[in-house]
Amino acid sequence: MTSTFLYGANIRANGIRQHYLRYGGTEGGRATRDAVIIVPGITSPAVTWGFVGERFGRHFDTYVLDVRGRGLSSASTELDYSLEAQADDVIAFAEALSLQRYAIVGHSMGGRIGIRAAAHRPRGLNSLVMIDPPVSGPGRRAYPSKLPWYVDSMKLAREGCTAEQMRAFCPTWTEEQLRLRAEWLHTCDERAVIASFDGFHADDVHKYLPEVKIPALLIVAGRGDVLLPADIDEIRSLLPQVGVARVENAGHMIPWDDEEGFYGAFGEFLGAPL
Repeated sequence: MTSTFLYGANIRANGIRQHYLRYGGTEGGRATRDAVIIVPGITSPAVTWGFVGERFGRHFDTYVLDVRGRGLSSASTELDYSLEAQADDVIAFAEALSLQRYAIVGHSMGGRIGIRAAAHRPRGLNSLVMIDPPVSGPGRRAYPSKLPWYVDSMKLAREGCTAEQMRAFCPTWTEEQLRLRAEWLHTCDERAVIASFDGFHADDVHKYLPEVKIPALLIVAGRGDVLLPADIDEIRSLLPQVGVARVENAGHMIPWDDEEGFYGAFGEFLGAPL
């Protein structure tokens, strides 16, 4: 299969440099469908979602974003790493690229960013996909992963590590997946990751769900512990139009565990099957 990768680029939006990878373009049937902005999780630079971008690019004009403080996007001691700033980034990114119609597909932290962005009801945002988003927050149970897992693995990556050394943190991943993480994890700013992790527990994303008025899809890891049945029920009560799809044979990193099951979970929600 010919690659759908077009290029990587930087654009200034919301006052920072935002780096992204583009797949697919607007030729053929893609011209009639909404563009897709993929927003990865807390320690996932855009390049680590490249294999997903390749698949999406067959059907959609696809942009995989480096969230601020990750990959090649801006990072600094002065930068605001809050959920609000991250959501504003995505909206400004779409505006800067003059995307007239688009969907946000967010994994984990990216799902929370998508919820906050959608609650602003920006022009052109037509649908939202939340992939196993953390539901921790004030007065709620803690996010299952612990901060040292992130901090220790990032420290190892900054010092320079092999795929085999990274296996201690991601024991079920393939050699190719481990090599990519070992190569790129050092680009995640520790300050950004700690701020986002703290935000998992300080930010109440549930209060934004009733403000989301566009079609929405929740994709749940069947073997994960981020979303429990009661959590799904609560999301349904706050976001009545949401559809729910489970990928039974996957943990939180769904496309890594069951790539085809992940694509199948979208059905035709975005306008074409993956």
